[in-house]
Amino acid sequence: MYKQKNILTDSFGRKHNYLRISLTEKCNLRCTYCMPEDGVLLTPREQLMTTDEVFEIASLFVKHGVNKIRLTGGEPLVRKDFSTILAKLSSLNAELSMTTNAILADRYIDDFKKCGLNKLNVSLDSLSPEKFKFITRRDHLNKTYENILLLINEGFDVKINVVLMKGVNDDEIVDFINLTGTLPTCIRFIEFMPFDGNKWNKSKLVSEEFILQKAFSSFKKENILKLDDEANFTSRNYQIKGFKGSFGIISSVTNPFCNGCNRIRLTANGKLKNCLFSNLETDLLTPLRDHQPVEGLIAGKIFGKKKVRAGMNTFEKLNNPKLHSNNRSMITIGG
Repeated sequence: MYKQKNILTDSFGRKHNYLRISLTEKCNLRCTYCMPEDGVLLTPREQLMTTDEVFEIASLFVKHGVNKIRLTGGEPLVRKDFSTILAKLSSLNAELSMTTNAILADRYIDDFKKCGLNKLNVSLDSLSPEKFKFITRRDHLNKTYENILLLINEGFDVKINVVLMKGVNDDEIVDFINLTGTLPTCIRFIEFMPFDGNKWNKSKLVSEEFILQKAFSSFKKENILKLDDEANFTSRNYQIKGFKGSFGIISSVTNPFCNGCNRIRLTANGKLKNCLFSNLETDLLTPLRDHQPVEGLIAGKIFGKKKVRAGMNTFEKLNNPKLHSNNRSMITIGG
């Protein structure tokens, strides 16, 4: 067990103040890049964190410096005790946000407002009903889009996440950017990343360079403003002159942003991951249930974080299925 004073600082001096908590492995969509076609073997319920355990572990991280908590899944809103978890977490000194597909969001507007959850990232990978159904294996585009507009109209800070895949939805880049002409939102294009069961390969990748070329050719380079990068950014953001919203690119594959990474992930079954790409996890739930201290486990996990993408510091390594195919499916990590 590793001991150090600041348990959320790694060997490269990166301070981790952003905790992403997966509340469930279940989802009401079946997105091809997130869930294998045959589904996943769900963790038995008794091995998942309870409401109180989510709060206890989150409280520990806040005590040691976390001031941002994002709720993820699966789809966090399918968890029946979501409102209770949200209410408990709202008592902590940390900014709350969530990643969701928004299908159920209209049912929780009052809970969001009451608990101070104002920032929502919504997954929307196509504006075409046929493509949306192909990608998600469900027919919920209208409901998703209606709830995005509802959230914006209700004053929430909404970002839209689009996972791009060559030959699937890469022809919609300009259509998505055009949405920002009238909607005060940020459309964030995400490079397709490799996880267990999603059949990733280089040929499906839509790169940052390709996205920018599309934008430059459609809107003219002189009309596109590069916005300042936020601290610990994941998205490099741009804005078309005169547009209400903006667009960004999350280039985890071709242009990673690991130098400023401040994120750690807690899976629904209480495992700590220090990097989205890492297949190594540290169990916090079992010792917690045994009333054993977990600070040393957290410190060791954070301190041992690799400099870039769990050690996959070249595209060749990332393209090697032996290095990423034994990682979890995205559905069981948390977005």
